[in-house]
Amino acid sequence: MRQAATSIQVSTSRQGLHEITNEIERWSHAQGIAEGLLTIFCRHTSASLLIQENAAREVRGDLEAYFARLAPEDPAAYAHDDEGPDDMPAHVRTALTQVQLSIPLATGKLVLGTWQGIYLFEHRRRPHVRTLALHLIGA
Repeated sequence: MRQAATSIQVSTSRQGLHEITNEIERWSHAQGIAEGLLTIFCRHTSASLLIQENAAREVRGDLEAYFARLAPEDPAAYAHDDEGPDDMPAHVRTALTQVQLSIPLATGKLVLGTWQGIYLFEHRRRPHVRTLALHLIGA
């Protein structure tokens, strides 16, 4: 049994879904582990992680629009606005998604479906650098 761990930085330029599949796959493959489990953990309360459709751009746009309607940037709706009108809606969107993913690894590759990609979902408007902790365990 072997383990590998690292942290990676993801720079976001805007609100929305940012695909990180290739970066995660490169790191996982470089560890030389054939069978195992990868855990990805987002160390933030205003960004989250998703596995989602990676072929049709409309899916990402529809998801972004849905979350904007679900948790709108309405200053009258929230007491918490320490960092601006997108602050509390970002926390709500994170609470409704997830900050951790677990993905199996088989024959040295992440076991993702044909149209699945790994995304960092940035819930804030301004650019951020997000830290993701990666942990791979296997043989």
